[in-house]
Amino acid sequence: MGRRLKFLNRGKNGHYTEKSGLSVSFTNCYDNAVRADAYSRLEFANTYYLAFRDLPALFRRHVTGTSALDFGCGTGRSTRFTRQFGFETIGIDIAPEMIAKARELDPHGDYHLTKGGDFSGLSSHAFDLVLCMFPFDNIAGFAVKLGLFCQLASLLRNSGKLVNVVSSPEIYLHEWASFSTKDFPENRNAKSEDIVRIITTDFADRTPAVDVLCTDDSYRQLYSQAGLAVVAMHKPLANGDEPYRWVSETKIAPWVIYVLERSNGRRRALHECEHRVRVRCARRCRHPCQCGLFWRDQAGGLGSRLFKAYRGEMPQM
Repeated sequence: MGRRLKFLNRGKNGHYTEKSGLSVSFTNCYDNAVRADAYSRLEFANTYYLAFRDLPALFRRHVTGTSALDFGCGTGRSTRFTRQFGFETIGIDIAPEMIAKARELDPHGDYHLTKGGDFSGLSSHAFDLVLCMFPFDNIAGFAVKLGLFCQLASLLRNSGKLVNVVSSPEIYLHEWASFSTKDFPENRNAKSEDIVRIITTDFADRTPAVDVLCTDDSYRQLYSQAGLAVVAMHKPLANGDEPYRWVSETKIAPWVIYVLERSNGRRRALHECEHRVRVRCARRCRHPCQCGLFWRDQAGGLGSRLFKAYRGEMPQM
């Protein structure tokens, strides 16, 4: 639960769900100076402490090399965190205010603003580590998440690892040192891709954050179809001797940490991923045959084409 997205009827940075043929938009509620400033003041404390505590050990165990990408870096908290352990980390995010704050706090850091799923400025097979601290909590639509995982997998070196830190489904059902869900009993009936709400109590703004629930089964389907294999899964619990007033953290894990690598079936998975988006685009575009020609004629990785196809924004031929 890093950068959270506020549920609106229309948003300029929209992600679209697929439920019942409806188009539900999200926009980044931290894409303004006040929210970015509030988020930049968060520390590695309370429930958030558990999300970061065990990462250094996981890095030592599974990651070789020092080239890293922080996907959804926000104000750079996780980017700066990885640099403490010897990584040369690039931070990317879609929110201008968050990137501006990251650069203000860390003038010598390497932070880049991206547009949606456009990773064209990044080299394929360039990173030993791709770190995702909570961005997938806020991304709606199975196909959109799948496209992102396909692209992130393509950025990994052969021995590279993708570490995806997400909210556990249980975080939306209980009270925590950093969060409250008591005002949202409807969370108990939520299934994968349903909306769930939660309040962060670590800063003054108590506007509910709106997330998209994604279960372990759904994540594993995404990983498999994106050509990623789960190397390790970790659910951090509090020990009880930390300097924080725990609520549920000693018994229930608020986070899930997945360590992933490219699987042997990655080429087939990428083909299936592109095919799925091409079919979807053919259903939405005015000229599906031209759309098909576009996909056949273009070379290179998935790039932003995948997301343009998914949103029906393919260029005219």
